[in-house]
Amino acid sequence: MDHSAMGGSSAEASPSSTAGTPSSATTGSSTAVEAEHNDQDVMFAQMMVVHHRGAIEMAQMATTRASDQEVKTLAAAIEATQQPEIEEMTSWLQAWGEPVEAGSSVSGDTSGDTSGDMDGMDHSMAGMMSEEQMTQLHNATGADFDRMFLQLMIEHHTGAVRMAETEQQHGLNTEALELADSVVISQNAEIDQMKQVLAAMG
Repeated sequence: MDHSAMGGSSAEASPSSTAGTPSSATTGSSTAVEAEHNDQDVMFAQMMVVHHRGAIEMAQMATTRASDQEVKTLAAAIEATQQPEIEEMTSWLQAWGEPVEAGSSVSGDTSGDTSGDMDGMDHSMAGMMSEEQMTQLHNATGADFDRMFLQLMIEHHTGAVRMAETEQQHGLNTEALELADSVVISQNAEIDQMKQVLAAMG
């Protein structure tokens, strides 16, 4: 599985603060979205939306299939955190006049992801699960499910952290940078927690 899609991405991200309507209001909110952004901010938001959707799909599976209560609690926390973040990033992209679903419209360099479609991007993006892995997780039960869920979610979170670190290095938009900081802190903490749970399972 290719986990290199985000490596060193958008080192040459160029400012595009004039894209879309400046300071467009977030849908359903009085909070204005900061207009200034660059190509890295756009790619970060577009790809992280897809990445978060994958985590939520896995988390929802765990709420009904996991046997360990700590795994269920962790899955619920992941969904509760990442769904609002999807809505936030979607509001940025709409305000910037950018498509929410990237596909071949991703701005900047995707460093090896030349798939040009959402399915290809889903499976080559850092830490994203393949269809085969998702099927294996869906078919697993009991402790086997718990162990596989933790292993896959650790990998998924590690990919998200790498994406956020790239945003920290090359992004411009204040809100996107703040979210990247939050992702690095919160998901590293969850990775540590999941490793502890996994170790306790033996």
